[in-house]
Amino acid sequence: MIHFAWPWALVLLPLPWLIHRLAPPAPVAEEAALWVPSLDPFAPVRHELGRRGRSRFLLLAALLGWLLLLVASARPQWLGAPVELPRSGRDLVLAVDISGSMQTEDFRLGDRTVDRLTALKAVAGDFIDQRVGDRLGLILFGEQAYVQTPLTFDRQTLKQLLDEAVIGLAGNKTAIGDAIGLAVKRLKPEEGRQRVLILLTDGANTAGRIPPLKAAELAAGQGLKIYTIGLGADTMEVPSLFFSRTVNPSADLDEETLTEIAAKTGGRYFRARDTEALAEIYSLLDRLEPVEHEKDIYRPVTELYVWPLGLSLGLAVLLIVLQTVPALRRSA
Repeated sequence: MIHFAWPWALVLLPLPWLIHRLAPPAPVAEEAALWVPSLDPFAPVRHELGRRGRSRFLLLAALLGWLLLLVASARPQWLGAPVELPRSGRDLVLAVDISGSMQTEDFRLGDRTVDRLTALKAVAGDFIDQRVGDRLGLILFGEQAYVQTPLTFDRQTLKQLLDEAVIGLAGNKTAIGDAIGLAVKRLKPEEGRQRVLILLTDGANTAGRIPPLKAAELAAGQGLKIYTIGLGADTMEVPSLFFSRTVNPSADLDEETLTEIAAKTGGRYFRARDTEALAEIYSLLDRLEPVEHEKDIYRPVTELYVWPLGLSLGLAVLLIVLQTVPALRRSA
Protein backbone atom coordinates (compact mmCIF):
# COMPACT_ATOMS: atom_id res chain seq x y z
CA MET A 1 0.00 0.00 0.00
CA ILE A 2 1.02 3.62 -0.56
CA HIS A 3 1.52 5.75 2.53
CA PHE A 4 2.37 9.44 2.90
CA ALA A 5 4.91 10.10 5.65
CA TRP A 6 4.28 13.89 5.70
CA PRO A 7 0.69 14.35 4.46
CA TRP A 8 0.47 17.85 6.01
CA ALA A 9 2.52 19.14 3.04
CA LEU A 10 -0.64 18.85 0.88
CA VAL A 11 -2.26 21.79 2.73
CA LEU A 12 -0.06 24.04 0.55
CA LEU A 13 -2.05 23.03 -2.55
CA PRO A 14 -4.09 26.30 -2.80
CA LEU A 15 -1.01 28.50 -2.24
CA PRO A 16 -0.69 29.65 -5.92
CA TRP A 17 -4.42 30.58 -6.02
CA LEU A 18 -4.08 32.57 -2.78
CA ILE A 19 -1.08 34.45 -4.17
CA HIS A 20 -3.04 35.18 -7.37
CA ARG A 21 -6.01 36.50 -5.38
CA LEU A 22 -4.19 38.45 -2.68
CA ALA A 23 -1.01 39.73 -4.32
CA PRO A 24 -1.20 42.99 -6.30
CA PRO A 25 -1.21 42.52 -10.11
CA ALA A 26 1.99 43.10 -12.00
CA PRO A 27 2.15 46.44 -13.86
CA VAL A 28 1.26 46.22 -17.56
CA ALA A 29 3.09 48.42 -20.05
CA GLU A 30 0.73 50.73 -21.99
CA GLU A 31 0.83 50.48 -25.77
CA ALA A 32 0.04 53.40 -28.11
CA ALA A 33 -2.90 53.15 -30.55
CA LEU A 34 -2.34 53.35 -34.28
CA TRP A 35 -4.72 54.37 -37.06
CA VAL A 36 -4.19 52.30 -40.19
CA PRO A 37 -5.75 52.60 -43.66
CA SER A 38 -6.32 48.83 -44.16
CA LEU A 39 -7.05 45.58 -42.17
CA ASP A 40 -3.62 44.16 -42.80
CA PRO A 41 -2.33 45.28 -39.39
CA PHE A 42 -5.02 43.08 -37.74
CA ALA A 43 -3.53 39.89 -39.14
CA PRO A 44 -1.50 39.33 -35.91
CA VAL A 45 -4.80 38.74 -34.05
CA ARG A 46 -4.59 35.08 -35.05
CA HIS A 47 -1.09 35.06 -33.58
CA GLU A 48 -2.47 36.55 -30.38
CA LEU A 49 -5.04 33.77 -30.15
CA GLY A 50 -2.21 31.27 -30.52
CA ARG A 51 -0.37 32.99 -27.71
CA ARG A 52 -3.42 32.63 -25.49
CA GLY A 53 -3.55 28.87 -26.13
CA ARG A 54 0.16 28.62 -25.41
CA SER A 55 -0.26 30.61 -22.19
CA ARG A 56 -3.04 28.24 -21.11
CA PHE A 57 -0.75 25.25 -21.73
CA LEU A 58 2.03 26.87 -19.70
CA LEU A 59 -0.41 27.53 -16.86
CA LEU A 60 -1.60 23.92 -16.80
CA ALA A 61 2.00 22.65 -16.91
CA ALA A 62 2.95 24.94 -14.01
CA LEU A 63 -0.03 23.74 -11.94
CA LEU A 64 0.83 20.11 -12.67
CA GLY A 65 4.44 20.74 -11.65
CA TRP A 66 3.25 22.36 -8.41
CA LEU A 67 0.99 19.37 -7.67
CA LEU A 68 3.83 16.91 -8.31
CA LEU A 69 6.15 18.93 -6.07
CA LEU A 70 3.61 18.80 -3.24
CA VAL A 71 3.15 15.05 -3.68
CA ALA A 72 6.94 14.61 -3.46
CA SER A 73 7.02 16.83 -0.35
CA ALA A 74 4.40 14.59 1.28
CA ARG A 75 6.99 11.78 0.94
CA PRO A 76 5.01 8.89 -0.58
CA GLN A 77 6.19 5.43 0.47
CA TRP A 78 5.35 1.90 -0.53
CA LEU A 79 4.80 -0.28 2.55
CA GLY A 80 5.65 -3.91 1.86
CA ALA A 81 4.10 -6.97 3.42
CA PRO A 82 4.79 -7.43 7.17
CA VAL A 83 7.92 -9.50 7.86
CA GLU A 84 8.48 -11.29 11.15
CA LEU A 85 12.06 -10.81 12.36
CA PRO A 86 13.69 -13.20 14.84
CA ARG A 87 14.54 -11.65 18.20
CA SER A 88 15.66 -13.49 21.31
CA GLY A 89 15.91 -10.85 24.01
CA ARG A 90 19.49 -11.89 24.79
CA ASP A 91 22.75 -9.93 24.78
CA LEU A 92 25.76 -12.20 24.23
CA VAL A 93 29.37 -11.02 24.27
CA LEU A 94 32.49 -12.94 23.28
CA ALA A 95 35.63 -11.99 25.24
CA VAL A 96 38.63 -13.36 23.30
CA ASP A 97 42.19 -13.56 24.59
CA ILE A 98 44.70 -12.21 22.04
CA SER A 99 47.76 -12.22 24.33
CA GLY A 100 51.13 -13.56 23.14
CA SER A 101 50.49 -17.11 24.38
CA MET A 102 47.63 -17.51 21.86
CA GLN A 103 50.24 -17.98 19.11
CA THR A 104 51.10 -21.44 20.47
CA GLU A 105 50.52 -23.92 17.64
CA ASP A 106 48.92 -26.88 19.44
CA PHE A 107 45.60 -27.08 17.50
CA ARG A 108 44.92 -28.84 14.22
CA LEU A 109 42.61 -27.46 11.57
CA GLY A 110 42.10 -30.03 8.86
CA ASP A 111 45.53 -31.40 7.96
CA ARG A 112 47.59 -28.49 9.26
CA THR A 113 48.73 -27.27 12.66
CA VAL A 114 47.53 -23.79 13.60
CA ASP A 115 47.77 -21.43 16.55
CA ARG A 116 45.02 -21.18 19.13
CA LEU A 117 43.53 -17.93 17.86
CA THR A 118 43.22 -19.27 14.29
CA ALA A 119 41.39 -22.36 15.54
CA LEU A 120 39.12 -20.19 17.68
CA LYS A 121 38.22 -18.00 14.71
CA ALA A 122 37.39 -21.00 12.53
CA VAL A 123 35.05 -22.57 15.09
CA ALA A 124 33.52 -19.36 16.44
CA GLY A 125 32.28 -18.38 12.98
CA ASP A 126 29.72 -21.19 12.89
CA PHE A 127 28.60 -20.39 16.42
CA ILE A 128 28.06 -16.72 15.52
CA ASP A 129 26.07 -17.67 12.41
CA GLN A 130 23.63 -19.64 14.56
CA ARG A 131 22.92 -16.76 16.96
CA VAL A 132 20.07 -15.38 14.85
CA GLY A 133 18.07 -12.97 17.01
CA ASP A 134 20.78 -12.35 19.63
CA ARG A 135 22.54 -9.03 20.01
CA LEU A 136 26.24 -9.89 19.83
CA GLY A 137 29.33 -8.04 20.98
CA LEU A 138 33.08 -8.68 20.89
CA ILE A 139 35.74 -7.82 23.50
CA LEU A 140 39.42 -8.42 22.78
CA PHE A 141 41.88 -8.47 25.65
CA GLY A 142 45.55 -8.96 26.36
CA GLU A 143 47.36 -6.65 28.73
CA GLN A 144 44.40 -4.32 28.15
CA ALA A 145 40.78 -4.97 27.27
CA TYR A 146 38.77 -3.04 24.71
CA VAL A 147 35.45 -3.31 22.89
CA GLN A 148 36.02 -4.35 19.30
CA THR A 149 32.30 -4.58 18.42
CA PRO A 150 29.45 -3.06 20.47
CA LEU A 151 26.19 -4.96 20.75
CA THR A 152 24.73 -5.48 17.29
CA PHE A 153 22.49 -7.77 15.24
CA ASP A 154 25.05 -7.62 12.39
CA ARG A 155 26.67 -11.03 12.71
CA GLN A 156 28.72 -10.70 9.51
CA THR A 157 30.49 -7.55 10.71
CA LEU A 158 31.28 -9.17 14.06
CA LYS A 159 32.75 -12.22 12.30
CA GLN A 160 34.86 -9.99 10.08
CA LEU A 161 36.24 -8.01 13.02
CA LEU A 162 37.01 -11.23 14.89
CA ASP A 163 38.87 -12.54 11.82
CA GLU A 164 40.92 -9.32 11.75
CA ALA A 165 42.04 -9.73 15.38
CA VAL A 166 45.85 -9.98 15.70
CA ILE A 167 47.81 -11.71 18.45
CA GLY A 168 49.66 -9.26 20.69
CA LEU A 169 47.67 -6.23 19.54
CA ALA A 170 46.55 -5.54 23.13
CA GLY A 171 49.82 -6.62 24.75
CA ASN A 172 51.38 -9.97 25.60
CA LYS A 173 50.02 -10.34 29.14
CA THR A 174 46.47 -11.37 30.12
CA ALA A 175 43.96 -9.13 31.92
CA ILE A 176 41.03 -11.48 32.55
CA GLY A 177 39.56 -9.34 35.34
CA ASP A 178 39.57 -6.20 33.19
CA ALA A 179 37.82 -8.05 30.35
CA ILE A 180 35.04 -9.17 32.71
CA GLY A 181 34.78 -5.68 34.21
CA LEU A 182 34.45 -4.15 30.73
CA ALA A 183 31.70 -6.63 29.89
CA VAL A 184 29.85 -5.72 33.10
CA LYS A 185 30.09 -2.05 32.13
CA ARG A 186 28.84 -2.63 28.59
CA LEU A 187 26.12 -5.19 29.38
CA LYS A 188 23.92 -2.97 31.48
CA PRO A 189 20.76 -4.50 32.95
CA GLU A 190 17.69 -4.11 30.74
CA GLU A 191 14.23 -5.34 31.57
CA GLY A 192 13.39 -8.54 29.74
CA ARG A 193 16.93 -9.12 28.38
CA GLN A 194 19.27 -11.95 29.39
CA ARG A 195 23.00 -11.18 29.40
CA VAL A 196 25.72 -13.76 28.74
CA LEU A 197 29.51 -13.50 28.52
CA ILE A 198 31.63 -16.24 26.89
CA LEU A 199 35.26 -15.77 27.94
CA LEU A 200 37.98 -17.66 26.04
CA THR A 201 41.55 -17.67 27.33
CA ASP A 202 44.62 -19.91 27.47
CA GLY A 203 46.36 -18.51 30.53
CA ALA A 204 46.10 -16.89 33.92
CA ASN A 205 45.46 -13.31 34.96
CA THR A 206 48.85 -11.57 34.77
CA ALA A 207 47.79 -7.94 34.22
CA GLY A 208 44.98 -5.48 34.76
CA ARG A 209 43.53 -3.57 37.69
CA ILE A 210 40.62 -5.80 38.68
CA PRO A 211 41.20 -9.30 40.12
CA PRO A 212 39.21 -11.89 38.16
CA LEU A 213 37.20 -13.16 41.16
CA LYS A 214 36.30 -9.61 42.19
CA ALA A 215 35.13 -8.94 38.63
CA ALA A 216 33.09 -12.17 38.78
CA GLU A 217 31.38 -10.95 41.96
CA LEU A 218 30.48 -7.69 40.20
CA ALA A 219 29.10 -9.67 37.25
CA ALA A 220 27.03 -11.88 39.55
CA GLY A 221 25.63 -8.79 41.26
CA GLN A 222 24.54 -7.44 37.86
CA GLY A 223 22.96 -10.74 36.78
CA LEU A 224 25.61 -11.43 34.12
CA LYS A 225 26.18 -15.14 33.44
CA ILE A 226 29.72 -16.12 32.43
CA TYR A 227 30.81 -19.23 30.55
CA THR A 228 34.59 -19.69 30.62
CA ILE A 229 36.57 -21.76 28.11
CA GLY A 230 40.18 -22.80 28.70
CA LEU A 231 42.15 -23.25 25.48
CA GLY A 232 45.21 -25.41 24.91
CA ALA A 233 46.38 -28.99 24.48
CA ASP A 234 47.74 -31.09 27.35
CA THR A 235 50.76 -32.35 25.44
CA MET A 236 52.84 -31.03 22.58
CA GLU A 237 55.93 -32.34 20.79
CA VAL A 238 58.72 -29.76 20.62
CA PRO A 239 61.57 -30.61 18.23
CA SER A 240 65.16 -30.02 19.30
CA LEU A 241 68.57 -30.59 17.74
CA PHE A 242 68.76 -34.37 18.23
CA PHE A 243 65.32 -35.45 19.45
CA SER A 244 61.87 -34.08 20.32
CA ARG A 245 60.51 -33.69 23.79
CA THR A 246 56.97 -33.63 25.15
CA VAL A 247 55.82 -30.52 27.00
CA ASN A 248 52.58 -29.24 28.48
CA PRO A 249 51.70 -26.06 26.53
CA SER A 250 48.83 -25.32 28.91
CA ALA A 251 50.87 -25.23 32.10
CA ASP A 252 49.96 -21.59 32.67
CA LEU A 253 46.21 -22.13 32.30
CA ASP A 254 44.47 -21.22 35.58
CA GLU A 255 41.58 -23.66 35.45
CA GLU A 256 40.73 -23.20 39.11
CA THR A 257 40.08 -19.47 38.71
CA LEU A 258 38.12 -19.96 35.49
CA THR A 259 35.96 -22.59 37.16
CA GLU A 260 35.26 -20.31 40.12
CA ILE A 261 34.40 -17.37 37.85
CA ALA A 262 31.79 -19.47 36.06
CA ALA A 263 30.41 -20.89 39.33
CA LYS A 264 29.97 -17.44 40.91
CA THR A 265 27.84 -16.23 37.97
CA GLY A 266 25.76 -19.36 37.32
CA GLY A 267 27.73 -20.42 34.25
CA ARG A 268 30.05 -23.32 33.49
CA TYR A 269 33.72 -23.91 32.75
CA PHE A 270 34.77 -25.88 29.65
CA ARG A 271 38.14 -27.26 28.58
CA ALA A 272 39.02 -27.15 24.85
CA ARG A 273 42.09 -29.27 24.17
CA ASP A 274 41.60 -29.42 20.40
CA THR A 275 39.44 -28.02 17.61
CA GLU A 276 36.84 -30.79 17.88
CA ALA A 277 36.41 -30.19 21.61
CA LEU A 278 36.01 -26.45 20.99
CA ALA A 279 33.30 -27.13 18.39
CA GLU A 280 31.51 -29.44 20.85
CA ILE A 281 31.62 -26.72 23.50
CA TYR A 282 29.95 -24.26 21.15
CA SER A 283 27.27 -26.85 20.36
CA LEU A 284 26.71 -27.35 24.07
CA LEU A 285 26.45 -23.59 24.56
CA ASP A 286 23.74 -23.55 21.88
CA ARG A 287 21.78 -26.03 23.98
CA LEU A 288 22.45 -24.22 27.25
CA GLU A 289 21.51 -20.83 25.77
CA PRO A 290 18.86 -21.63 23.11
CA VAL A 291 17.56 -18.84 20.92
CA GLU A 292 14.04 -18.06 22.13
CA HIS A 293 12.34 -16.24 19.27
CA GLU A 294 9.94 -13.42 20.01
CA LYS A 295 7.69 -11.69 17.50
CA ASP A 296 9.10 -8.51 16.02
CA ILE A 297 7.11 -7.26 13.02
CA TYR A 298 8.85 -5.16 10.37
CA ARG A 299 7.38 -3.66 7.20
CA PRO A 300 9.91 -2.83 4.47
CA VAL A 301 9.57 0.74 3.21
CA THR A 302 10.40 1.90 -0.33
CA GLU A 303 10.64 5.65 -0.90
CA LEU A 304 8.64 6.86 -3.94
CA TYR A 305 9.11 10.64 -3.72
CA VAL A 306 11.89 10.61 -6.33
CA TRP A 307 9.36 9.97 -9.14
CA PRO A 308 7.04 12.96 -8.62
CA LEU A 309 10.04 15.10 -7.74
CA GLY A 310 11.80 14.15 -10.97
CA LEU A 311 8.67 14.85 -13.05
CA SER A 312 8.23 18.20 -11.31
CA LEU A 313 11.81 19.21 -12.06
CA GLY A 314 11.35 18.09 -15.68
CA LEU A 315 8.26 20.30 -16.07
CA ALA A 316 10.14 23.21 -14.51
CA VAL A 317 12.93 22.84 -17.07
CA LEU A 318 10.34 22.61 -19.88
CA LEU A 319 8.63 25.81 -18.72
CA ILE A 320 11.94 27.67 -18.55
CA VAL A 321 12.78 26.58 -22.11
CA LEU A 322 9.33 27.54 -23.48
CA GLN A 323 9.56 30.97 -21.86
CA THR A 324 13.15 31.63 -22.90
CA VAL A 325 13.14 30.60 -26.58
CA PRO A 326 10.41 33.08 -27.77
CA ALA A 327 12.11 35.91 -25.88
CA LEU A 328 15.40 35.10 -27.61
CA ARG A 329 13.66 35.06 -30.99
CA ARG A 330 12.07 38.48 -30.42
CA SER A 331 15.36 39.99 -29.31
CA ALA A 332 17.04 38.56 -32.41
